[in-house]
Amino acid sequence: MAATATKEGVERTIADALEQVGADAEEIKPDATFEALDVDSLDLVEVAQVVEEEYGVEITGEDAQRFETVRDAVEFVANRAS
Repeated sequence: MAATATKEGVERTIADALEQVGADAEEIKPDATFEALDVDSLDLVEVAQVVEEEYGVEITGEDAQRFETVRDAVEFVANRAS
């Protein structure tokens, strides 16, 4: 069963997943770009898997390519999960 998606919860889940793939916790902010966090496409696939398991929201490769910032990903997931 998918968790209820609040924007804050989604942000926390994504931040935790980004930490797991090696992003610096101090640098993970809504306006941080994935490039600045040194997160590549393979890392985003891992983050997408966490999001799908937690919220039941699938992030395709095409979707992920449109994300520039952490906020972009959070808003996408929060909107799709609600």
